[in-house]
This record gives sequence, structure tokens and C-alpha cells, in this order.
Amino acid sequence: MLLGCGEAGVARPARPAPAFALTDLQGKTVSLADFAGRTVVIDFWATWCTPCKKQIPVLNAFHESPAGRDVALLGIAVDADGSEVVAPFAAEHRIQYPVLLGDEALAFDYGAPGFPALAVVDPHGRIDSLHLGVIGRSALEAAVDDARGRPP
Repeated sequence: MLLGCGEAGVARPARPAPAFALTDLQGKTVSLADFAGRTVVIDFWATWCTPCKKQIPVLNAFHESPAGRDVALLGIAVDADGSEVVAPFAAEHRIQYPVLLGDEALAFDYGAPGFPALAVVDPHGRIDSLHLGVIGRSALEAAVDDARGRPP
């Protein structure tokens, strides 16, 4: 099991983002390929992770802001009990962006050693940056801007 990450950190792996096809809370399959050509922000989190709860308001605000309008923001919950625990948690915490049901293996594939972990995938399908711990809105906006500006 991954442990919660208390310290923020950034890695720049510059490698292709692992493909996935996951179910959202409404039962629809969503894949990374659905967002080809767009910047994608992926937040790996769990309901039992205290710092993950602090990340939700930042992501909600980003999702609703002009900076987040052309960005695909996805929350990937890694809880073993799936929608049984994730759906009520998402409703209680008023998560406004799509929540997908994933697992720790996918988080590891993206390089996440703990939670929360946020990957920014550039429009060319590469992991541009991986942020460990809670990320602030200005740092998130800067990471998205960096990813958008990377050449193919």
C-alpha cells in the first residue's frame, strides 16, 4: 500500500504517459486517449488520505477557472473498495471534476510513491511533471503552462 505524502516535490519524468481506460462514477469508460492533443491533469488520491482532502478545493477552483477550461482534469481514486466508498466521498466533498476508479498499480506506473500525486500530461501524451503532496493553485497553473509550451 502507498503511504500518504507529507512533503511536496516535483519530478519531470518526460516519458509517455501510461494508457488507461477506467470507469467513472456513472459507469462510463474514460481513457487517456479520449483527451489526445489536450493537456491532462491527473490527480491520484484516496479517501483515506488526509492531504488528498486538502487538494480538492484547489482542484475544484482550477477546474472552474479560465486557466482550467481547456484542460482535462481527472481525479483517479485508488481505493480498493471502489465506488462503494468513492462515490459518497466525492459527493460529500463536492468534487466537481470527473472521478475515475483506478488502483495503486496505475499510480505506480505514473511514478507516484504516495498520495496525493498529480501528473501533468502534455498535449503530446508525455508526463511533463509529477507533483507529490498538495499542490497550490498558482503552482498548478504554472505546471499546466509549462506542459502546454513543450515542443513535440
